[in-house]
Amino acid sequence: MSRRPKVGVILPLFSGDVGKVLEAARDAEALGFDGVFAFDHFFPPGGEPARPSLEAYTTLAAVAAATTRVRLGTLVTRAVLRPPGMVAKMAATIDGISGGRMILGVGTGDPIDEPEHRAFGFPNLSVRDRRAHLAETTAALKALFRGDAYGGGEWVPPLEGPLLPPPARPGGVPVWLGGQAEAVVRLAGSLADGWNGWSMEPDRFRAKVAILGEEAGRAGREVEATWAGIVVVGEDEGEARRIAEDRHRKGMDAHGWVGGADRFDAHLHELADAGATWVIVVLAGPGDRRRLVAERVLPDLERG
Repeated sequence: MSRRPKVGVILPLFSGDVGKVLEAARDAEALGFDGVFAFDHFFPPGGEPARPSLEAYTTLAAVAAATTRVRLGTLVTRAVLRPPGMVAKMAATIDGISGGRMILGVGTGDPIDEPEHRAFGFPNLSVRDRRAHLAETTAALKALFRGDAYGGGEWVPPLEGPLLPPPARPGGVPVWLGGQAEAVVRLAGSLADGWNGWSMEPDRFRAKVAILGEEAGRAGREVEATWAGIVVVGEDEGEARRIAEDRHRKGMDAHGWVGGADRFDAHLHELADAGATWVIVVLAGPGDRRRLVAERVLPDLERG
């Protein structure tokens, strides 16, 4: 049997309600989840600019102060939104506030993010340029977290630092790269601490993990693979289908898994068998889904 994956949940930043986010974080911690993560959007992707969304880093600083055990992080922050030096400083500060619990997920972004770029004046690079920028950003972040200077490149200027106070952990905040493209997976293997694949079927995820391991091995490194996605966990199969069908009628985002609570632990183990050290979920459906998973799934997961 595979090793138990850590299980995290996405916080409801799209509520626009700080109190609701903090309540969700405290609740997740009390129920036994391993981590809480924030999307990094200025309004919900695919939505109208008038829809609310809390800013990720300032909200995570509040979450860090309101919790004591759970890991917390971005899943993922777009590299082009903020200068790498600023990202390093914010992540190191949250790591200090939390006592070394911060995880920095970084990615290039997708076409669905373009309205945010227009609304707030962010640069909008080509796919090729976004990946080159992500590579330089990752190298710059890792250097600053180690206490080194970054020599500069085409996209990121020289950064002397230092970050003071430094991150709470030696070597700094773990950096995960998010993306499905092979180029991003290989970049994670060569430069980052982890990779996150969004909403992949286990077999496809396993294939990407193999590429990640190949690239990490070539560089003499160890890099962890993590999975994230929207899941519909029902009290039983019937409720799960009804929730999924209702989401489909409303045109909501596609889900990565649908089923009853009694089958969800098997899905988590299948992802772990495919190489996932973390499974991070948006729990779609009624507001009691965290408690449902905590009571019906996490105990079985612990027993293996």
